[in-house]
Amino acid sequence: MEKAIPHAVLNSLRMNPAIPQLLELQRLDLRIAGLRAELDSFPKRIKDADAMLAGAKAGVAAAKEKHSHAQTERKKFELDVNQWRERARKYRDQSASVKTNEAYKALQHEIAHAESEATAAEDRQLEQMMAVEETEREIKSAEAKLKEAEGSLAAERSQIQSQGAAKKTELDLDLAQREKIAASIPEEIVEKYSRVAKRHHGVALAEAANEQCRGCGMRILPHTFQEIRDSHNEEIIQCETCNRILYAAEPAPIPEQKEGAASSAA
Repeated sequence: MEKAIPHAVLNSLRMNPAIPQLLELQRLDLRIAGLRAELDSFPKRIKDADAMLAGAKAGVAAAKEKHSHAQTERKKFELDVNQWRERARKYRDQSASVKTNEAYKALQHEIAHAESEATAAEDRQLEQMMAVEETEREIKSAEAKLKEAEGSLAAERSQIQSQGAAKKTELDLDLAQREKIAASIPEEIVEKYSRVAKRHHGVALAEAANEQCRGCGMRILPHTFQEIRDSHNEEIIQCETCNRILYAAEPAPIPEQKEGAASSAA
């Protein structure tokens, strides 16, 4: 971006009177573009905060669902334990009335199997009890994140409302100032400025220095460079390469007279 030249310096030079106004117009246009970009970013910031809140809510829902599943599994294994224990008790009751060794051995085998299954079910029940405790901790953590996300969203909305109001005020003032300046510049020059600015992201003017366009870095023909620096020149001159409007921050130096010629003149 071009370095801003003080208005006092620009106004002290003889050039097309539209140049200082175009520089101010360019400064305002770049500010206006920046303000609009900021205002356009606010809805995205709200959307991102909403997405974070939705994610936190989903986290709480998932933790609660996991907790519910763990409780269901715990109850299921608790029922399995009771059923296998009850089956083992029945087999023991039956073993007292059997008449043969084969029948007794068969019942003892069933009792051992039922006890084994009951023990396995108890182990699974214990695992699910631990899982229930873990999911309870996950719910608390998810709820804490949800609360934090809700607070962040509220703060973000408040900040955006405050910043948005301030930026909108700045934008309105700059737009009014731009309209005022543009109205004081000949229409054909404003149109030329607008075309060039559109091509170069809002930068339509470039300083000419050392026979070079500071906008694109390309060389300026010596006679063109001298015209730009000529204090009597009031024409709009554009870079032949990038088409930016050129201006000189310093005029060409006044040629020094030779000592003999100066003496004769005296």
